[in-house]
Amino acid sequence: MLLCSMFLVSIVWAKVPEYHYVWIATDKGECLLRLYNETPKHRDNFVQLVKDGYYEGLMFHRVIHHFMVQGGDPNSRYAAQKQALGEGGPDYKIPAEIHEGIIHKKGTIGAARDDNPAKLSSASQFYLVQGRVFTHAGLDSLEEFRLKGKKFTAKQREAYTTIGGAPHLDGNYTVFGELLQGLEIIDQIASVETDERDRPITDIRMSMKLLTRREALNLEREMKGLPAKTGFLTKVLDIFYSRYY
Repeated sequence: MLLCSMFLVSIVWAKVPEYHYVWIATDKGECLLRLYNETPKHRDNFVQLVKDGYYEGLMFHRVIHHFMVQGGDPNSRYAAQKQALGEGGPDYKIPAEIHEGIIHKKGTIGAARDDNPAKLSSASQFYLVQGRVFTHAGLDSLEEFRLKGKKFTAKQREAYTTIGGAPHLDGNYTVFGELLQGLEIIDQIASVETDERDRPITDIRMSMKLLTRREALNLEREMKGLPAKTGFLTKVLDIFYSRYY
């Protein structure tokens, strides 16, 4: 009877977090990333790479102030000074998951890609958007000269005139998450001195950790103003579930 009761309680207890979250540690500090459910192929691929330790020790190999910071090339792990980077990665690509409502506001993560017509994404290389804040006149100019008359939505205009970002990338690259904490880390990385290839003169490396099911559940509770669940019963019932989800 006791085991049956515990089983029934555990079923009720078996909540799954709404999102996947990743801690990104860099030489400039840490940030917390939330992955979008609207881009499941990119989300699942990124989660698996983080679980596999793929990003451990890789560099931010391409940094452009007021634009973005890019990393994820496995060739950067042991790269020599001045070595050209940006061509490495797994031998597969991710189908584009470009959504009109998911934009390149500051703090978002996008998938890098080459100039392929299907806009397939690199399996590992990504960029974090810094961008800049635009005036409405500046957005008008982008519409006319870079977007060939296509108009920004009200949501885009609100974001790019307040938070800022890189609006000219919208519709061309897959955005698959955003930072919840650590926006200032992008600014710090983006401001470093770089060489003629936009590679930082002093290497900036990264490390990533996927939040466990319980860590993610507690984070979501705290964001709703609720206390984290850390009691004995929680720990016992968590034994019956996978560490991740």
